[in-house]
Amino acid sequence: MRTKAKLISNILIAIAIGLLLTGSGIAFHDWHANKTANQHAAKLVYNANHNISHAVPATTPATPSAFASYTVAADLPRYIYIPKLSVQAIIKPLGLTAAGQLATPNNVYDTGWYTKSSQPGQPGAAVIDGHVSSWTTNGVFYGLKTLQAGDAIQVERGDGTKLNYLVVKKQVYGYQQVDMSAVLSPVEADKPGLNLITCTGDVIKGTNDFTERVVIFAVET
Repeated sequence: MRTKAKLISNILIAIAIGLLLTGSGIAFHDWHANKTANQHAAKLVYNANHNISHAVPATTPATPSAFASYTVAADLPRYIYIPKLSVQAIIKPLGLTAAGQLATPNNVYDTGWYTKSSQPGQPGAAVIDGHVSSWTTNGVFYGLKTLQAGDAIQVERGDGTKLNYLVVKKQVYGYQQVDMSAVLSPVEADKPGLNLITCTGDVIKGTNDFTERVVIFAVET
């Protein structure tokens, strides 16, 4: 009996050690992933704060046929719809500028999905940006600041799948205080997020940039 009890005790200890090592491995993986994301966000913050010039975007809307014929890979975002704002817009995959900033669409009527953010519907947060305006016309995200908690947003993928989101909150930042770590993260950790960003505030004298940024944080339903 004593030998059997000792054997059981040793088995339980071995299981406990295994669980501890597994938990430590997961914790390290999460820590490393968070560290990498935070380092990436920090670089974006630095570049956003030190280079605010942008190319002037085109102001010709896509024709109905050009809109309908726009294609992307099956699992990538193709269109975004915001019923409250009457927005129906193309989503173009975009990365960073040569200066390390988030790239913006070359047309005020298009939006851009940051390709280093999550794909819509996947864990994490998909980040989509768009212009608030040009010198001559309102941009696709002109009314973004008016969105409120509970407003609906829909993203359509290349395969026709439609993903539905609800706004959770909005946040306005000074152009030098944008929390890119938050922008790149889901507002609710257990749900795929969709974060939309555009300019707001006043035009900075001598530039075509604005004094603030507004971010809409939404979650998939």
